[in-house]
Amino acid sequence: MKRLVLIGSLAVAGALCFAHGAWMVAKAQLAQVLLERAWARTLHGEQGVKPWGWADTWPVAKIEFRRQRESYIVLSGASGRTMAFGPGHVDGTAAPEAIGNCVISAHRDTQFAVLRDVEVGDEIVLQTRDRRSIRYRVVEHRIAHKTDTSLLEPSRGRILTLITCFPFDAIRPGGPLRYVVIAQAV
Repeated sequence: MKRLVLIGSLAVAGALCFAHGAWMVAKAQLAQVLLERAWARTLHGEQGVKPWGWADTWPVAKIEFRRQRESYIVLSGASGRTMAFGPGHVDGTAAPEAIGNCVISAHRDTQFAVLRDVEVGDEIVLQTRDRRSIRYRVVEHRIAHKTDTSLLEPSRGRILTLITCFPFDAIRPGGPLRYVVIAQAV
């Protein structure tokens, strides 16, 4: 009897762990559908379009990884709450449509899992609220410590800095390392 209870308890615990992981991925995918709708309204001139009523963020750009055939709506702010739904533009860095260092961050196991496959020379396109498409070419990828604030420094040219946690397959999220992709406008 005790053995059956133990086996049943372990099975339930395993199912709950799996369900939690599946929920995180499903939530991120559903959010992208709602974000696409908000992005379409933004492109038609609306400002600060919230993708759902209680959202505390809104679309500011759309990022496309051409070779990987992946694209995501970029949200205002890069808090954990924002990044649960999509990549976030880091406050205090250049706006997606501005000249400077535009920094975008996302989780390694949802939208920015794509960074694992990004190579030097790849093209990344950033669509802005004013309907411009700015093309970037990846010039570098590296690993940095989470305290390395040089990644956020302004630049005179148009730079796109993408940041996610590292390693990609870590068991525990939020470790001290970050995977960084740097691209320059072409």
